[in-house]
Amino acid sequence: MATTGPKKSHAWMAASRYAPGAEIALYPHIRALVEAFTVGEAQLIVVPIYNTREGENKPYFRLFEKIKSGYWIDNIVLPVQISLSALHPGDERQDLHTLIGSQRVFKQCEEYLANNLPDVTLMGVKNVEQAISDRRGKTHAGFGALEGEELLTDLGLPILERDVAPHNRTRYAVLGPELAVPTGYDATVLITEPLDDRVGMLVDILGEFTRRGINILDMRSENDIKTQKLQVYIEVEGHIQDEVITQAVRRIENRVIQQAGCLRLLGSFPRVDMRTKFIQSFGFIGTGAMSGWFADRLENEGYRVLLSGRSTPLRPEVMITQVDVLVICVPISATVATIERYAPLLEDGKALILLAGEAESTVKSALAVTSPGVEVMLVHNLWGPQAAAMKDKNAIVVRTPRSGRFCAEFEAFLYKHGADIYHDSSEKHDLLMGIGQKLPTIISVALAMTLEMNNITAEDIAGHCTLTSLYPILAMARVHAQNARTYAEIMATAGASRKIVGDFAENLAQVISMADSTDIKRLSRLIEGNVEHLTDEFIQARMEQAKAVDEVLGRII
Repeated sequence: MATTGPKKSHAWMAASRYAPGAEIALYPHIRALVEAFTVGEAQLIVVPIYNTREGENKPYFRLFEKIKSGYWIDNIVLPVQISLSALHPGDERQDLHTLIGSQRVFKQCEEYLANNLPDVTLMGVKNVEQAISDRRGKTHAGFGALEGEELLTDLGLPILERDVAPHNRTRYAVLGPELAVPTGYDATVLITEPLDDRVGMLVDILGEFTRRGINILDMRSENDIKTQKLQVYIEVEGHIQDEVITQAVRRIENRVIQQAGCLRLLGSFPRVDMRTKFIQSFGFIGTGAMSGWFADRLENEGYRVLLSGRSTPLRPEVMITQVDVLVICVPISATVATIERYAPLLEDGKALILLAGEAESTVKSALAVTSPGVEVMLVHNLWGPQAAAMKDKNAIVVRTPRSGRFCAEFEAFLYKHGADIYHDSSEKHDLLMGIGQKLPTIISVALAMTLEMNNITAEDIAGHCTLTSLYPILAMARVHAQNARTYAEIMATAGASRKIVGDFAENLAQVISMADSTDIKRLSRLIEGNVEHLTDEFIQARMEQAKAVDEVLGRII
């Protein structure tokens, strides 16, 4: 294994962490390191790619162009704790007038330097160890150094301040000769060849990933130095051997860029997350299709997921002790009983997520039977397990006073995958669900019954619909093309949604009465009054959602 030196530098520490006990060859700079890898002198090399304070290291990405064999196979994320030392034992921070360090470290410590040492002279060097050694035996009062604490301590320097740049982490790429095998939690990095100009090229490339539900982790573009043509670097979730990734790459080469081989694979590797994750594991009570749908996506995010139910060997009461977050995803009519039976088993410091379509009684029950140290949140996902992705689908989130960081992490998971998130109280949720789900379902079922009563077939109505009346007909067909129990559960929900249905029945009776009496003036005034609540902005927004509806209906048909 090889990296850049000196010993005890951050790069050396990253390589040592990746392969404890391995012999680590040290090279003076990145060019020499890459050359050693290219000619086979080093089997594995460790290269810094990204720092949370400094940002990306673009020069290193350009060096990938020099590597024609081998792959990016893994990553190391190293916490970087930079300390301030004095070369003279008696000096304090206020005595320093010159600091020795690398340009990279100075960049990472910009905030600290501006706030604490704004007038100090910065001596940027390539080898901090050598620069400090060169000053041995010379007058070095007022000289200090910024570097990792281990290296400074090894050099015998007194530490004035530790961790002067907090939240500082560096991501290192590990390059090896063979492509890494899939793990189920992977990422793939691709680079385009220099591309000719074409309107919408970048948007079209990215669109091939997003429309397949592939998350883009990183993307940047810059001009090739020689040709000044655009090159694009893309890091996406998934392994290059995943069919969905292969399809996207094939489509980009053949249809978007229209140039075979224009995407070069830099590598696939176990995915690295620079953000802190608090949740390690999820447990589902409920083994239906919706539980499986969420479980697959959570596992793809690197979480451990357990499923339990009436027919599984793993019993819910056992599973609850093994997970951080309990998710209850059962039929609406069984939700409260499931909460009352199993939620009391949750210990403080864990979370309860309710995937449910009725909020008021559900949340009330969850808060009543769980310990005050258990987080509670309800999520109502307005899509079924047939959906390919969450993008542009509505998710209603009902937070409680006990929704904490676990709940926030689950909500961030929904947001990352493109869900349109709306926050409601329990009461508001149920009232609006009366409009959004319960009432349309009841109308669809009643409409189908009416067609049957009058011996009207689907062929009869196909040629007699306007564009406006087509959507209720399609909604009716959609309801009857899916799981009957699901829609029966929706119609039977309690709470404020019942008020919506009752109010609608009263209003429907009034409209029928006006229509039967041919009271056209009153009907016109009624419609004109309703328009005040249905603005152009409302219609435009709903038309955007209708595109997603069309896509779902098209897949079902």
